[in-house]
Amino acid sequence: MKPERVSTGSLPLDDLLGGGLERRTITQIYGEPASGKSTLCLMAVVASLRAGNSVVYIDTEGFSVERFKQIAGENAGQLANRLYLFEPIDFAQQGTMIADAEGLLRKSDGAPVDLLVMDSATALYRTELDLGREAVRKLSHHMIRLLGLAKKYDIPVLITNQIYMDVERDRVAGLGGTALEHISKAIIRLEKKDSVRRAMLRKHRSRPEGLSFDFVITEDGIRTV
Repeated sequence: MKPERVSTGSLPLDDLLGGGLERRTITQIYGEPASGKSTLCLMAVVASLRAGNSVVYIDTEGFSVERFKQIAGENAGQLANRLYLFEPIDFAQQGTMIADAEGLLRKSDGAPVDLLVMDSATALYRTELDLGREAVRKLSHHMIRLLGLAKKYDIPVLITNQIYMDVERDRVAGLGGTALEHISKAIIRLEKKDSVRRAMLRKHRSRPEGLSFDFVITEDGIRTV
């Protein structure tokens, strides 16, 4: 029987999420550039690979092989054999690759896929913003498709998101508006001050908003401070 949650590879992050990434849901991490979003994604990927599973990784910003090697350590080459990497070059291809990922989730041979990561869900969306509502509609369709895969195959989906200044609410928010916010059952905001980052829980259905921990980025992942 599958465990109810999947580890992020970070004990404090697992604790913040109430035990890890929840299956059948989307967990969102958003924050400014270099705040640690990709590092947290790769830690979750490596943790799942080390557990003997396969992982689907959709990377829209340029996958860092070197960073993967640092976090995965001496067994990086062996673990990479079970990492299915997609690198869309535009927003339309992003949608196509989400659909293509289902073929890997359906596979009955080899190690099962137990995690799907998209880093970032909105990098290519930025190029479509001049389309207005049509861009939002496309993004919503992508996220609904991801949620459908999470539910159909009983896996967690982890996405990262970029930020913008919400003038009406006078606060920094994740791109994609309320559609992306509503479809994510858990949301973590990353804040950066010099070398220290803070991971703060912004939304969770069973944990209080505002819980947080501070960390620094290290060669093999993160370290709490």
